[in-house]
Formats: sequence, structure tokens, C-alpha cells
Amino acid sequence: MSSERGLRRSARLFSAFLVEQTEPARFYGALADDSIQLLTEWTDLRGRTVLDVGAGPSEFAAAFRAAGARYVPVDHDASVSSVADGGLVATAAALPLADRSVDLVFSSNLWEHVREPEHVADEMVRVVRPGGLVFLSYTNWLSPWGGHETSPWHWLGGERAARRYERKNGHPPKNTVDRTLFRVSVAQGLRWARSSPEVEVLVARPRYLPDVAEHLLKVPGARELLTWNLLLILRRR
Repeated sequence: MSSERGLRRSARLFSAFLVEQTEPARFYGALADDSIQLLTEWTDLRGRTVLDVGAGPSEFAAAFRAAGARYVPVDHDASVSSVADGGLVATAAALPLADRSVDLVFSSNLWEHVREPEHVADEMVRVVRPGGLVFLSYTNWLSPWGGHETSPWHWLGGERAARRYERKNGHPPKNTVDRTLFRVSVAQGLRWARSSPEVEVLVARPRYLPDVAEHLLKVPGARELLTWNLLLILRRR
């Protein structure tokens, strides 16, 4: 394992993670660059059509385009920066693309925000050509950041954490449990990926941790608490 995928990489990502709220460009820039590095181990992005499902900050658009990809963002919110700059407005549950029409689907931190994550994942697979890739990464509910801005109080209950957040900040959290934030698990993602006849699992490991941490996924309880964010890279059969 190279140092780029060892402790130094993890330290770099967690350092950026700590300033997500105060320096979002730094955090999302680091995450976008790291995503490109992970993907280029499996495919050449030059000339590839990449569909970003649940597209967000413009840093991802810049990183994919710098790598030579044809980047197509899609989100239900037309005001999202990358979508406003020429993307598609649509729900992830009904992607407005033909079957087998893109080379790669990228989805970072969307799965925990959709009510039917397996259906959304099936939609992602549907639009990828045979041999193409699906990059799916999400924060599971029992991870230290599973409640997002209400973390780690979500461990005491999502509704209680939301009430605490509102008392402290004077307004409700952006992410409301069971409405815009759902209690997905590591087991759920692994089960879907391993049972889908349409994909081959190339990578399954914690996204922010060193490669050796992939062994955590074999331990049911520990993986839910320690994974932080599950990364799946899949190849369409």
C-alpha cells in the first residue's frame, strides 16, 4: 500500500473534513481530488461521460473536467452550483437518461439522503454501459458523522439530536432524520452490491481510512461504528 492510501492520506482528508463548514472549498476540493485518484486506478477518465448523481459543489465539476471527463451533474435542486452551470434537474430515483448511456456514475454522499437507496442504486446501474463503473459512497447512520450536523448526538436518537440542535442554534438542522436523512447502514450497501447480478464489486472499504481498514467490513458491529463512510466501486457486467 502506498503512503498516498495510508495514514497520511487519511490525515489529510480528516483535516479537510474538520473545516467543512468554515472552509467548504478546501474540504470539497480535497475530496474531489481524492475521488479522481481513486477512479483513475480503474479507468481512464479522458473522454468518458461521467454522470454525477446528487451533484453538489463545483469543486467536483472542476476536478472531473480537469481530468478530461465529460461531466454531467444531476440533482433535484436547480440552485446547486454544479447543476446551475449546465446540469440536469431530476430525481435520483428516475434518472432522465437511456439505459447504458454513460461510462461512469459518480455519487458521493447521496445514499443517506434518499428514501429508497437500493432503488436509486439500481437506477445508477441502469444508465451505465457494460464495463462502465459506479462510484457510490455514503455516510452510514451509526458512524460518528451519521447525524451530520447533529452528530454525535444522533447516537441518542435522531429526533432528540435535532431538538438539541434547534435549542442550541435557534433553527432546525438542515438534515432532518427520516425526511431528508435516513438511517442507512454499511450492511445495507454491502448487501445490495453483493446481491446485484448486474455489477461486480471492485472496491468495498471505508472511504476515509487507510486501505487496511477494509477488514473492518467483516465485523458487523464494528463496521457500523468505525467505517465513517462506505466506498463502493462497481463494474457493470
